[in-house]
Amino acid sequence: MADTATGAAPDRARASEQGAVGRFLQATEIDTRMLGMVGALVLIWLGLHFLSGGLFLTPRNLWNLSVQSASIAVMATGMVLVIVTRNIDLSVGSILGFVGMIMGVLQVTILPQMAGIAQGSPALWILALLAGLGVSLLIGAFQGFLVAYLSIPAFIVTLGGLLVWRGAAWWVTSGQTVAPMNPTFRLIGGGPEGSIGAFWSWVVGLAACAAVAVLLANGRRQRRRFKFPQRPVWAEVFLGALACVLILGAVGVANSYPWPAAIVRRYAQANNLSVPDGGLFIAHGIAIPVLIAVAVGIVMTFLTNRTRFGRYVFAIGGNPEAAALAGINTRWVLLKIFALMGLLAGVAAAISTARLNAATNAQGTLDELLTIAAAVIGGTSLAGGAGTIAGAMLGALLMQSLQSGMVLLGIDTPLQNIVVGAVLVVAVWLDTLYRKRA
Repeated sequence: MADTATGAAPDRARASEQGAVGRFLQATEIDTRMLGMVGALVLIWLGLHFLSGGLFLTPRNLWNLSVQSASIAVMATGMVLVIVTRNIDLSVGSILGFVGMIMGVLQVTILPQMAGIAQGSPALWILALLAGLGVSLLIGAFQGFLVAYLSIPAFIVTLGGLLVWRGAAWWVTSGQTVAPMNPTFRLIGGGPEGSIGAFWSWVVGLAACAAVAVLLANGRRQRRRFKFPQRPVWAEVFLGALACVLILGAVGVANSYPWPAAIVRRYAQANNLSVPDGGLFIAHGIAIPVLIAVAVGIVMTFLTNRTRFGRYVFAIGGNPEAAALAGINTRWVLLKIFALMGLLAGVAAAISTARLNAATNAQGTLDELLTIAAAVIGGTSLAGGAGTIAGAMLGALLMQSLQSGMVLLGIDTPLQNIVVGAVLVVAVWLDTLYRKRA
């Protein structure tokens, strides 16, 4: 009898504890899948920090990690829509390399020599950027046409694109590297001058916190207007406070990473500044490519959640036949999805080329693997119909964290590829288990 009572007490305590956690998650409406991904990212960071001897979780490495993740994060937002509609795009890395080569050739050779535009002219990088984005948009639209209107499987079309555009990148310059890029164009890639500094970083951070508060208040007002269930006030305050802590914490890390001493000395000499004995501390702040990636994420989130196009995308992914019967022009929507994916690959090409200050034939190699892995790890189901932009961007950060950590640990590139491939397989397996349980 005593044994029965003793065994029942822990069961009741465990049920009570689970009930409290469940009530908290229900009140805050936190996505458990996203929460698990954040937990996995934290564990990976702590493990890599320990294994690297305290080198991983430093302002310098975290700042570099954010810049390195930007191009993959941008493409992952488009890959979400592609995979949601039960398709795939294997060509994004090759498109990145081809478009990056076009941007480089336009800046270094074609526009200065044929059009007489000086290297330092703003028109040079603007025309090169617009031309590159236009080419990437056309490439994506062409592949989308083949998939949507000629009914060629996306796997075959984009696999062919992977080979075609990689070969085209070599053909543009016969395999030669093109450098250097326009000084203003290079700001897109980050670096000391390609960051907004400490003051403007805090301004952006505070503005983001204000935007979070406005969004929460507006969401609460809309729920009241349409008589939807509302979150408790404490849950709204918790979510707002958590978001602000994360935002301001990220800004604090970015502002903790100073310019290199040599660049500071040149900057001080150019501006007639005296350098104290302890050195002059100039913070990097948030990098421009990170701001570009965040802006793309916000636009893509709005596009998927607040527009008719976004609703059509998820309707097609959920049930293509029912979507067609409901009057959705599924072919036109698919073409626009692939065109958008191509455009985002062009944006990523600009970031990558500016960061390298060169256009190379190896640029974007295997980026399609990282992009697909980021989307899948972020919760985008290969079965279609489910996925989030925020999850894909978090997945891009997770994938880049693995690569950055393995570089710090001195792991060879072949083994890095093995790890990335294994992570992708495990992510798909976990997605399968999650869908069965759901």
